[in-house]
Amino acid sequence: MPQYMLLIYGPADGGISPEEAAAEMPRWYEYTEGLRNAGVLVAGDALLGVEAATTVRVRDGETQITDGPFAETKELLGGYYIIEVPDLDSALGHAAGIPSVGRGSVEVRPVMDMSQAAEPADEAAAAAAG
Repeated sequence: MPQYMLLIYGPADGGISPEEAAAEMPRWYEYTEGLRNAGVLVAGDALLGVEAATTVRVRDGETQITDGPFAETKELLGGYYIIEVPDLDSALGHAAGIPSVGRGSVEVRPVMDMSQAAEPADEAAAAAAG
């Protein structure tokens, strides 16, 4: 069954207050438990803020490490879920139920199925067995 990542974004400026966030937590617990009870939850977590982010780039063989996110943006990635559902429409339905979707956005992206990709060693063994 295909997997989809639900990337949860919120506004970079003017987010909710700590009191509003605390009041919203029961809705997050309920949403997560609903995914679990439906048997579609693979993984999910909230992320620390951009102040905890570190970006790594390698250019011309040189590693560059900088504090913060890769790019300036109007929305910040705040968390994710990975769900396993029959199709994109099912994933979109689950995304629409995320508690913060009314003030941010949820990017739904299919997870690439790498189980069908042959390992280089497997290809060499198959060619040798011939």
